[in-house]
Amino acid sequence: MTLTDAAQRRPGKSPRRTGLPGWAKVAGVLAVVVALLFAGSRLSLLPGFDDFFGEETHDRSGPALLKSIQDMSRYEAASGNFQVVVDLEKDAKFLPDAVRGTRTLFVGAGTVGAYVDLGKVGEGQVTVNEDRTAATLRLPHARLGEPALDPDRSYAVSKERGLLDRFGDLFSDNPADERAVNRLAARHIGEAAEESELTARAEKNTTSMLQGLLRSLGFEEVTVHYGDAGR
Repeated sequence: MTLTDAAQRRPGKSPRRTGLPGWAKVAGVLAVVVALLFAGSRLSLLPGFDDFFGEETHDRSGPALLKSIQDMSRYEAASGNFQVVVDLEKDAKFLPDAVRGTRTLFVGAGTVGAYVDLGKVGEGQVTVNEDRTAATLRLPHARLGEPALDPDRSYAVSKERGLLDRFGDLFSDNPADERAVNRLAARHIGEAAEESELTARAEKNTTSMLQGLLRSLGFEEVTVHYGDAGR
């Protein structure tokens, strides 16, 4: 009988286990899942695999419901088209960007309208001479509406994410959320509209509209002033 046989037959001694610990098995499963997700996204870019990993879109939305109706007294007299490139970067303290942080390059396109609120014109702001041949109107200055992003012309050029951010997207209900860049793009577009000549163009167009309308009613002279409606 050899020493090996004696060791195997010694009572109270169980054979030594050589399997992997539990934490290593869990880490291995997670690594396989991440690898499959990564492989699926890569293989979908190869010829012949797009249909295999492709997605189908089904619109099961319910009918749109009318919640309320509002009467409008604004005359939309001008509209501007704007485009801005947003470069938004978020860093984490004491961590490199490769571990935690995002950087998004986003092209935002949208419109801003300029309007004159005719509903604020009272009796004292419209005067007519006795012959009803001349009219003078005092209107409030034109104002800018809220910027409206166009989803068909707005898109993300690139988005860099750290390792922790990519891992968090796997458990997020809304991964790669772009609301922050959308808000930032709308803010920049609004600032550009304020520096433009949109309001001046809106007042000019409103004057032309009112002059044409009142002259068709028999007025020969139509004068439009812009300022505070109470003056």
